[in-house]
Amino acid sequence: MTAALAGCGGSAGSKDVTLRLVAADYGTSAADSSQKYWDRLVKKFEAGHPGIDVEVSVYSWNDVDRKVREMVEAGKAPDLAQIGAYADYAAKDLLYEADELLSIPTQADFVPQLSSAGETRRIQYGMPFAASTRLLFYNKKLFSSAGLTPPKTWDQLASDAAVLKSKGVKIPYALPLGPEEAQAETMQWLLSGGGGYTQDVGTYLIDSPENISTFDWLKDELVDKGLTGPTPPAKLNRADAFAAFARGEVGMLNGHPTLMRAAAEKGVKVGMVPMPGVDGRSRATMGVADWMMAFKQNGHRDQIGEFLDYVYSTKNVLAFSHEYDLLPVTTSASDAMAADEDDRDLAPFLEQLPAAELYPVGRTSWAGVAASVKQEIGKAVSPGGRPSAVLGELQRKATIAESAE
Repeated sequence: MTAALAGCGGSAGSKDVTLRLVAADYGTSAADSSQKYWDRLVKKFEAGHPGIDVEVSVYSWNDVDRKVREMVEAGKAPDLAQIGAYADYAAKDLLYEADELLSIPTQADFVPQLSSAGETRRIQYGMPFAASTRLLFYNKKLFSSAGLTPPKTWDQLASDAAVLKSKGVKIPYALPLGPEEAQAETMQWLLSGGGGYTQDVGTYLIDSPENISTFDWLKDELVDKGLTGPTPPAKLNRADAFAAFARGEVGMLNGHPTLMRAAAEKGVKVGMVPMPGVDGRSRATMGVADWMMAFKQNGHRDQIGEFLDYVYSTKNVLAFSHEYDLLPVTTSASDAMAADEDDRDLAPFLEQLPAAELYPVGRTSWAGVAASVKQEIGKAVSPGGRPSAVLGELQRKATIAESAE
């Protein structure tokens, strides 16, 4: 508590300070670039906080993590970075702890599930900035034409996919296990099969019987029966699957909130239901969060704290969430969204967030494990592939990475 009180609440003093933030771009073009969001926010912040200037550089998701890494390696760390992972920097003692920066009300306002995911060795370094959950999306027109109802179990999903195929649907179920974001589709299916990447104690257990059974089912009941479309899952990326859904070519896929807008713009009517499980609703859904972190190198703790308290105000969290169809990371903003009729399309995603399971991002090994999953998991459902062998090799690599932490 002493650190929290010391780091917050006071003015930045008379000396001018410039904070440098490197942030990811959530936009799809220059018209909705995140640079515009940050420029608006910074202008208002600086007007009320003389003595603190903020310079924001926005990079695409393809470049932002590498850009921050290069800055850190060159000894020129930014004051703040809003990127995909924080654990490596925390392990090297490069980051401020969250309670050294944030006021107590701000830190306490984070959705507990997300706050916990920002911890390494029970200390919070990663501050959640954006979140989403997954639901099973289905094309209402295709389902209605085929006389189908959305599935509640795996068997019903496979049955619906078979009917859609018989009706000429190009991709009955899109299974993107290509290298772009295969770790997401994989985790959603592992959870729905009663497994996951880790055990309850946090140790990797990728080749558990539940996980092997899940991928055996995917291969036997969807892929081998031609229900996942003409592109092999190992070569199908999420962005391409989403684009195909928005063109009306996909019957079902796992999607997050941003897909709603893309589909609506193309005139595709979307239905959304919780991910089916083996015998009923999946025991858990997947949650994803991106992270804000503050580097200690430049020593601007007080000013960083003032800026972050402003960034995480209910008004600003809601503004960002609305701009990019994402979920709020604070309880106050979540409550406001849940009460707003204009946000009813996001309500099903919001309901899933408190119990969602996130990647094990607090582990420094996760980045390497995720990279291995992206490159290898598609082989599990490829012709001649053996899920037990592929998952076993991923587990071997995860165990090695885990031992090096």
